[in-house]
Amino acid sequence: MSPALKPAAPPRLRHRRPAQRDDHALRQRIVQAARERLFSEGFSALKMEDLATDLGISKKTLYLHFSGKLAISRAALEAFAAEARSDAEQLLGDTRLTFLEKLRGFAIGMVERFTRFHQDLLNEIAHHAPSLHRYVDEVRGRNLPYIFGRFVEAGQLAGMVRDDVSPVFASEFFLHAVQGMLHPASLKKSKLMPAEIFDQSLRIFFGGLLTPEAHEDYEKLFPHRAR
Repeated sequence: MSPALKPAAPPRLRHRRPAQRDDHALRQRIVQAARERLFSEGFSALKMEDLATDLGISKKTLYLHFSGKLAISRAALEAFAAEARSDAEQLLGDTRLTFLEKLRGFAIGMVERFTRFHQDLLNEIAHHAPSLHRYVDEVRGRNLPYIFGRFVEAGQLAGMVRDDVSPVFASEFFLHAVQGMLHPASLKKSKLMPAEIFDQSLRIFFGGLLTPEAHEDYEKLFPHRAR
């Protein structure tokens, strides 16, 4: 057989080496531990030595994976954003749920996540780590329009969201409303926690987008709580 006609050799499967798997697993453990401390205690209280103690590793090992507190905090917030996006994708793809059930599931999940935030976390990041605060805004700017654009489109296909509103416009509108309300000055003025801001923003946003026919079901799933 001519060399030109010989079948190509099958591609070699690339397997992650044990050391690489161990490094990856440790990195995930570090991110999870940092996320728990960051969200419960705030940015200022996050210490590299405390993380090393939590994980039972040396500070030297910790610094082999992350250059410092800023890098670990960024990885923890990346994980938070990726988890929210993944949950939204799973809900939107679940054919067993109605649109409103998907919306309710996503809202509950996000409010629960924000409830774990230390009350001063966003203010601390804005004050002590401006570059990280800019990164949070960038991630929010990518995730919120994508997620809420998907929900608006799904609602329109289900006949539960008004079809006279552009999904792009609606999602960008929601993004800028939330960005504004999560600004440190707005947080101070409103005296609301991030979880409360997200909850109320979602109610206003989808409360105005739903068709009259869908509104009754919406109220059943999102009962107004006494203040």
